Amino acid sequence: MAVSQTTIIALGVAFFGAMAFIFAVLAENKKPARGTAVPMKDYVMCKFPNDPTVALGSLSVVSLLISAALGLVAVFFPYKGIFVPKNALLQGMTMRVFFLVAALVTLFAEAMLMWVTITEGLHRTLNRHFDPNYECPTAKTGLFGGAAFLALDAALFWLVCQMLTLNARADYLEEDDSKGAYGEVLTTYYDSNAAEHT
Repeated sequence: MAVSQTTIIALGVAFFGAMAFIFAVLAENKKPARGTAVPMKDYVMCKFPNDPTVALGSLSVVSLLISAALGLVAVFFPYKGIFVPKNALLQGMTMRVFFLVAALVTLFAEAMLMWVTITEGLHRTLNRHFDPNYECPTAKTGLFGGAAFLALDAALFWLVCQMLTLNARADYLEEDDSKGAYGEVLTTYYDSNAAEHT
């Protein structure tokens, strides 16, 4: 059985969205609460345990970026080689709202993931401090977790946008539903049941 273009794109959006979520949750769980302050002659050196927080955060950022790119492809891709104008795709209010929400949630999740990953990296890189009472903090707890759920939400919104896009394409191209209209299905089902009972 051949997998359709629609399914491949949807699986890509879902897979990379889920990976962004998983990487961010793992980063949240692996992140230490703080480093160890080691007093030196004129400064305090912060020692942090070897953990993959920054790498996991970076992987989450990249995964969300790929998921969002595939989400955009899902909306504007010419399925079966047939191009539909953007104004026809975004004509319905529901599609416009979901597209806007998907884009905003993606941007917010990406910004939050980048912010917490960069902050964590800077804490580890700039580890000399001249305040003798410096406590060697790490990035704020909960930011990776919050960004993880935003990344998952973004992927789900892109999947909804793909479904709405397929509906808008069918309306624009005036394609018939292969399953038939609701009334036809009901009548056929009723007629087949009536024939079985006689």
